[in-house]
Amino acid sequence: MSDAVPSFSLRSGSKIPSVGLGLWKIDQDATAGVVRDAIKVGYRHLDAACDYGNEKQAGEGIASAIGDGLASRDDLWVTSKLWNTYHRPEHVRAACERSLRDLQLEHLDLYLMHFPISQAFVPFEKRYPPGWFFDPDAGEPGIKEDPVPIRETWQAMNELVDAGLVREIGVCNFGTSLLRDLMASSDTHPAVLQIELHPYLTQNKLIRFCNESQIHVTGFSPLGALSYFSLGMAEPAESVIEQPVVKEIAANHDRTPAQILLRWGVQRGTSVVPKTSRVERLRENLAIADIALTDDEMNAISTLDRHRRFNDPGDFAEAAFNTFYPIYE
Repeated sequence: MSDAVPSFSLRSGSKIPSVGLGLWKIDQDATAGVVRDAIKVGYRHLDAACDYGNEKQAGEGIASAIGDGLASRDDLWVTSKLWNTYHRPEHVRAACERSLRDLQLEHLDLYLMHFPISQAFVPFEKRYPPGWFFDPDAGEPGIKEDPVPIRETWQAMNELVDAGLVREIGVCNFGTSLLRDLMASSDTHPAVLQIELHPYLTQNKLIRFCNESQIHVTGFSPLGALSYFSLGMAEPAESVIEQPVVKEIAANHDRTPAQILLRWGVQRGTSVVPKTSRVERLRENLAIADIALTDDEMNAISTLDRHRRFNDPGDFAEAAFNTFYPIYE
């Protein structure tokens, strides 16, 4: 794997690049070009998921970049995620193989359980990606649960490693209690935990627990509210990049506020996966390795913490999917 972007070492010795491209909310029509552009400017970490609905287009971008010699497969770290409807062990491999086929890959570097939520299975031929509704055409559509013990899903994910389809497995949106229970039920501990992480939600205790447990942390939505404005899940006044302290630190380093926030995340020891469709932003988000924030600057940014979670099923599931579904409480 290329050393152009600094990486973090996992327990196994694998290296995950510190900055990746998050593919959530990138339009299908743009995804192939954005992925190719990202690889061209130096990205080696791509964060995909079945639920994002653009893995096929991401695969086209990856294939184009590799075909044109912009990178080799071994240069890339590609993550995908198991969706909630595929938690039954008999569906896990088929879900992974569908992602692999769409991404035009023989293996994934990392496969994550997207949520600690188990929904009723929706066949691939009926709807893919299946989304949150069990039946969108029902009179009162909602989320339909099909409870599956996490350890059963995890064991099936382990079998993907044994089969050579996946190199590392991990989880998203777990807290310390679920992590402890998962580690107590399996000899294979999560390599990575992906969580919402930004100065309004610093999650210090969870990160410390993961560090002590040799679980690497990746932060999604590292710029905070920006991805949630269009969804009605955040107000413009909640924008972290508009905070005076962030702007002041950015001016001191002659960098943008976004670069400072990404560097804050990486300097904490977490990888970050910001989303953008613009080439100039792709370059900007990647160019943070030479920023060195002082302890005072790191602390000043961290004091913005207000425990504000933007991506919370306990809020959005009821508003968007007619189902009250808290997982963090």
